[in-house]
This record gives sequence, C-alpha cells and structure tokens, in this order.
Amino acid sequence: MTYLSTLLTGVAAVALGIGLAVTAPAAAQTAGDRASLPVATPAADAPPGDEIVVLGFGESRQVQSVTAADLSRLTPGSSPLKAIEKLPGVNFQAADPFGAYEWAVRISLRGFNQNQLGFTLDGVPLGDMSYGNVNGLHISRAIISENVARTDVAQGAGALGTASTSNLGGTIEFFSDKPRDTLNVTGGGTYGSNDTYRGFARIDSGDLGGGLKGYLSYGFLTTDKWKGAGVQRQHQANGKIVKDLGSLGSLSAFLNFSDRREQDYQDLSYDIIRRRGLGNDNIADNYPLALQIAKVAQNQAAAAAGAAQPWAGVGTAFPAGIGTVDDVYFDAAGVRRDYLGGVTFDANLTPGLTLRTTGYYHDNKGQGSWITPYSPTPAGAANADGTPIAAASPLGFRTTEYAIKRGGALSNLAYETGANTLELGGWYESNTFTQARRFYSMTDTATPNRDVLKFQDNPYATQWDGKYTTDTIQYHVGDTLRLADDRLTLNAGWKGFTVTNRAIMLPATTSPLAVGRISAKDWFQPQAGLLFKLAPGTELFADYKENVRAYVSSATTGPFSTTQAGFNAIRDRLKPERSKTAEGGLRFRQGPVQASAVGYYIDFSNRLLGFANGAGIIGNPATLNNVGSVRTYGAEVALTYRVFTPLSLFASYSYNNSQYADDVLDARGTVLVATDGKTAVDSPEHMVKGEIVFEQSGVTARVGADYMSKRYFTYLNDQSVSGRVLVDASIGYRFEGDGPLHGVSIEGSVTNLTDKGYISTIGSNGFTASGDNQTLLAGAPRQVFVSLKKGF
Repeated sequence: MTYLSTLLTGVAAVALGIGLAVTAPAAAQTAGDRASLPVATPAADAPPGDEIVVLGFGESRQVQSVTAADLSRLTPGSSPLKAIEKLPGVNFQAADPFGAYEWAVRISLRGFNQNQLGFTLDGVPLGDMSYGNVNGLHISRAIISENVARTDVAQGAGALGTASTSNLGGTIEFFSDKPRDTLNVTGGGTYGSNDTYRGFARIDSGDLGGGLKGYLSYGFLTTDKWKGAGVQRQHQANGKIVKDLGSLGSLSAFLNFSDRREQDYQDLSYDIIRRRGLGNDNIADNYPLALQIAKVAQNQAAAAAGAAQPWAGVGTAFPAGIGTVDDVYFDAAGVRRDYLGGVTFDANLTPGLTLRTTGYYHDNKGQGSWITPYSPTPAGAANADGTPIAAASPLGFRTTEYAIKRGGALSNLAYETGANTLELGGWYESNTFTQARRFYSMTDTATPNRDVLKFQDNPYATQWDGKYTTDTIQYHVGDTLRLADDRLTLNAGWKGFTVTNRAIMLPATTSPLAVGRISAKDWFQPQAGLLFKLAPGTELFADYKENVRAYVSSATTGPFSTTQAGFNAIRDRLKPERSKTAEGGLRFRQGPVQASAVGYYIDFSNRLLGFANGAGIIGNPATLNNVGSVRTYGAEVALTYRVFTPLSLFASYSYNNSQYADDVLDARGTVLVATDGKTAVDSPEHMVKGEIVFEQSGVTARVGADYMSKRYFTYLNDQSVSGRVLVDASIGYRFEGDGPLHGVSIEGSVTNLTDKGYISTIGSNGFTASGDNQTLLAGAPRQVFVSLKKGF
C-alpha cells in the first residue's frame, strides 16, 4: 500500500501543478432515456469517444449528466452521488470514503438541502432520500453503483414530469444500465483500508430471441469503521429484463434488493473536538466504560435534584478524559432491508404519439438504534429471547423502527405534430408508513446482551407507534415549440398536485405526538423556458419555474412530529414551502472545448423550521413553524477541455449567496432569532472543483480536487466550519491484448490523498440558533484501495 500511495501522491502533485481538475470522454443520450423534452443531441464537432460530463446542450435549463465512465473511476461501491459532487452547485458531504453511510450523507443544490430536492431511479420516485426516509430510499440501496448508466443533475428544478413533490431546489435523476446484446459476465473485487472487502458480479443473458434480454447482478461490501469499533455491511442484488416489441415499443422490468447494516460514527461538537479530537467515537468495544459513564451521569442528576444516588459506590466523577455523558455513547446503528421493483411499457401508439407508463412497488423494513444513558433499563425487562434480565441497567436500547409499503404509477403521453411536441402526464402514489419508538433491555454485565446490527425482539416499552399515510396525485401539461429551423426552442407548461397526509397512533401506546389530517394542494405550478442557438456549438438558454413542497407524514419530521397541542395550533395556518427560480446562461462547444455559464435567482418562501428540544439522543418532539423567506442568487461555470486525445480536464466554479430574509417568529409574533440578513446554514459561498484524467494504451490515471469555503451551522452565523480542500486520485491498467489477461484491469485509488483532518457533515442533529452543538461529523482520513476487475 505504501508504494501505491506514493505513486498516487506523485500523480496528484502533477495534477495540482496544472491547476485544473477532470473529465474525459461521454455516452450519447437518446430521446428514450430522457424524462421529458427537449433532448440534448451530440454536435458534429463533439470530441471523439465518450464525454464524462455532458453539459446539457439542447436543454432550456441548467442540467448536466455524468456517465457510468466517470463512476467507474471511483472506488467500487462508491455512491453515485460521489460522481456528481464535482458538478457546479453541488454540495456533497460524507463521513466515509464511499459516500454511502446514510446518517452522514448530505447533498444540497444552490443552498437547498436534501429533503428539498427530488430523486428518481428510471423515473421511479426515491422520495427525498433523507436519513430514516419516510417516502423512499437512498440511492446507495436502490441500485448497485456499477449498474448506474447515467446521472442527471438539474440544479434549478427538474423536468416538468418528475415524480417528486419535494423538488424545490432541483432534481437528481438516476438511470440504470441496459442489458447487453450478447452473453457477458463481469466481476470484480476490492480490498483496502480498514479491512474493506467489496465484490461485484453480473451476468448478461444476451439476446435470447425476439429481443428478450436481461441481467442479474450481486454486490457485497464489508468494511470496518475508520475510527472506533464497528462494521458497515451491505448485500445487494439487481435484476432487469427488457423485451423489444419492435414497432410497438418495448417492455422492461426490474427488481432490486438491499440489506444494509451499519454502525454509526459519533456526532461531535467543537467542545468535544477540542477535548478529545476528531478521532472521538462511540465505545462499542468497551461496554463496562459505557456502563460507568451512564451510572455517573445518573448519580449526578440525582445529586442535583437532592435525591439518593441510584448507583452506590460509583460516585459523581466521570472517568479520566470524559467531560460529559454525551462525549461518547456505547453504540448506534442503522439497519435497512429494501425491495424495489417496477415495470415500464414504452408504447408507440401511432406515428408521433408515444406513451410511457411505469408501475412500481417498494417495501422497506428499517431500524435506527441508539444505546442511550437517558433511558435506563428497569429490572425484569426481557432479553431478546424473552427471558428477564437479572437487574436494572443504566443503559437502554432505543430504536426508531420503520416500515414502508408504497406503490404507484406514472405515465407520460407525448404527441409530436409539426413544430410542436405536446405532453400530458400524471403520477399517483399511495404510501403507508409505520414508525415506532421502542425500548429494549441492556444488562449491567461485562458484555452487552444485544447486537445493534440485528432487528430487535421483545421491547420492554413502546413510547409511540404511529401509522402514517400519504396519498399523492400529480399531473403535468407541457408544450415544446421548435422554430426557425430548430434554432429557437420554446417550452412552457405547468404541473399541479394534491397530497393528503394522515396520522393515527396504534392502540396500546400513550403518545405525546400528533394525530390528524393535513394536506397541501397547488394545481398550477408554471414553468417556461427558451433555447436559442446563436451559432453552431453556441446557445443561450433561460427558464423560470415555480415549485411547492408537500408535507411528509412522520413522527420525526413534518407537521406530525410535534405534540397534539402544537399540531392543533399550526394545522390551519401552516403553509407548504414554495420556490420561484429564474436562471439563464450560455453554453459553448468548439473542437476540444465545452463550457457553460449560468446565473440564477431564487425566492424561497414559507420556509418551515422545526425547533429542536434537547439533545438529539433524547428524541423530544420538535416544534414546526413557517419562519419566512430566503433570497438566493449565484452563478455557476463549468469547463471541459480535451488537451489532446489521452488527456482531459474538467473544472467548475460556483458562487452562492443565500440569506434569510426574515427574523424567526413564534406563533405569538415574538422575535426568537434575529436571522434577517444572515447566511443560510450549510450553504458555502464558494466551491471550486476539478479533475484531470489521462487514458492511453490501457493506462488510466485520475486526480480530482474539491475546495469548499466555510459553512455556518447556526442561524445567527456565530458558529461555522472552515473551508477545506480534498484530493482524490486513482491509477490503473487494463490488459487489452490477447491471452488469459485480456479484459483484466487493476486499479489503485486513494480518497483524501493529503490525509486532511476536517469536519465533513454538519447538521446531523439539526441546527440551532447559536452556540456549539453536537451536530458535526468528521470526514474520513486517507483511505487506500486496490481493485481487480475482469470481463468475460
């Protein structure tokens, strides 16, 4: 590993000396791959080979695509989100080298956070992809990364027919790979830092006759955490089948499975970092210490209340190096099991009239665990096997348990007549989501009695058990008009939706949380855009759009995450969040150079804010209110340059100014936080990204750099995370000659090449008005991996 790391460091030094950073060559996109028109088409002067970043030529809005060629240069198993982090306007954060650890993964576009974006896979909605998702699932579970063919990022807002009611600030659409035309077997394995093992295998049937073909694939990942004790594991299986129906169109179906189990990293605060460093983590390998810390904390609380200390002989002094009960917890984890399937019929009804219809179903079982000193286990509580524990324990096993059963259908009818392409489409989804807060026993013994990576049995208490339903109806109407020999393209349309949310509490629970019904409705959300080709390879574009974000149904977020009294107070005056976005720009392509530049303005109103009550581990109900507006303006520039055939460069720059336009008021009109004019949390003002890729005679070398300016994690801007530069690199060789090594490739990759210590994710436990908060996660140090791949 030392030699590989040294070699990659040398490659990075050369790249940084050039001062730019990536792309390489990109797959042409077909009309059938696009969710809506217009469609980008390759120009005659496009560079040879496959472009890695497609800059959205032919689109009347800011949109860019990243192909599978780019994702293949990342460490196998990396989230598809890591491939798009270099694009302008994209703020991506993670605490692991793969970008797949969901508690820490955050992605935002132009200041809009993850739950204000829209995500789809082959058109199927993934919800808002937030942790503990109530209406979808994360892309790292929805599909194996090797099976992602293309990712489209619309920084402003998605296509009119995108199946999402949360895309205030843009969409990210993933498209799966198609089955191969010939029998093909591919496989690969990866080993690296922290005993990482990653395997992948795929078999394509080839054409079985009559245009029928498909593939099956399997992926496996296991890795130790880079700090502390614990593992992160995942099993995935994907299957897809396509039937070519000739002039009638095509029929396709997919079924994807994921079982992911990951132990958490400890949330940090600046106080904890100063005293214990970025390497501070849960103490899953030291159960006796966790018991001692919990006992001391409970003795301190009793002493402060003038009561007898419950743990005799332990005292009220923490062990050396421990300052508070929140410095280290024993353990925490996320366990998720998902099935996602869908069937799509692409029908050519008549010349010029096409219909695309998709039906889908998603089944999820999930559990988020926290071993907590705030909920001690009483004597007599049951073990996992149902037997009672011998004595009380200062620790308890707290879970948030999820189950999603959602199904739906989306359809788009397009009719091309003369210069017009008319569209009419709709989407319906019914989602039943159950969520419970339960407590399980922990023992006061030398070793723990439960495994956080397993679904738990025999709770001793249920705090709440809710059933939440969401019914979504959305439609869209649009027209694309091409004039002046296709030099001018105009498009306009609107979408509308009604989303009804309901909450009930299941019997046998005494819950402080709200029940009832609330809905969001807006039948007219307009969009309009234009594209004008100034000259071959040069085009101007501009667009305007309005979007509304529906409420979500959950005990931990949205209108029902408060008390019944709180919900009753806000139900009739709460307004859904709304955005109005205007953008315009220029794209240029000539020979080996492609570039785009865009400016934008966003009016974000009716912002919803949940006021946290207590430390995240306590899980108190939040208080939700509309708190005013945000004004955002900015600019984005992207450039690709093929210096000569083997060497390609990509660079992007983003400027974003997002400021709160109002002070935060409570229901009585009292000023709580003077946020007017403050910068929005987690919104870096400057981002600079770049890559260099070299490919020749089987040799591939890549280096990328990512600069981000400081980010605030308080609404009053008195606490921030400083800017940082991160560098990743890889180098590999593919045997292209005849013989047994034909098709074999070996690659070494390094993340965080300079081994920078930094804070990555902010807001893991939400944001506060001011002061320090245990809501930060450290980024992973340098990690080194070696991968071997083979195609047959």
